[in-house]
Amino acid sequence: MRRARSTPPAKMTLMSSEYLARTSSVRGEVVLRRREDGVVELRVNGVFVMDSRETGTEQMLAGEALGAVDPTRTDVVVFIGGLGLGYTLGRVLDDERVTSVIVAEIEPGLVAWHRQGLVPSSRLDDARVCVEVGDVRDVVAGLAERSIDVVALDVDNGPGFLVYDANSAVYQAPFLASCRRALRQHGLVAVWSASSSPALTRALVEVYGSCTERRIPVQLAQRTTTYHLFLAAASR
Repeated sequence: MRRARSTPPAKMTLMSSEYLARTSSVRGEVVLRRREDGVVELRVNGVFVMDSRETGTEQMLAGEALGAVDPTRTDVVVFIGGLGLGYTLGRVLDDERVTSVIVAEIEPGLVAWHRQGLVPSSRLDDARVCVEVGDVRDVVAGLAERSIDVVALDVDNGPGFLVYDANSAVYQAPFLASCRRALRQHGLVAVWSASSSPALTRALVEVYGSCTERRIPVQLAQRTTTYHLFLAAASR
């Protein structure tokens, strides 16, 4: 199962041996655990965020965005908002045109778990990767103007299912304009969401002039659902 909203339980009853790691920050508790089926799962404040079973949409986020970049470019620079379990990053690094990747992750504990080898197949040790620990809005604000080819935003479950309430600003025009400032000509912003969002579409059209929403059917363990990818290009 990938990214389903749930009500935080009053008490977690899993045996401690099932936990790989846990930490707390000002935003609450972050837990990394291995389920009985061997799947590694990430939860924040009791809310399921992602796991290592269904990773297709993370990889599609990167693939669709990179597919829109001029195929003759050999020096592609990518910004990823949200590290998660690293599957979006992995797909980006598989593209030989990519020379540099900046990853913004707000939870230092999660970054540490990657470096400690607790997250399966983590690729933070790739020389092309630079991790900035901080709020994605602050990291984007610090990017040089016209320095990025792709901005891939996967910070939580989309505008309708926030992991952190403060993330609502990520889907609004002021932050999306900050992303556009950092994009090179014909650069692309790609936003993952668990559901359709007319408000996000309007914000992207306001900033970029147009927006494409791609609906992605996904077969989960016990059901079929649809995820959404929003794409907008900086044509300037």
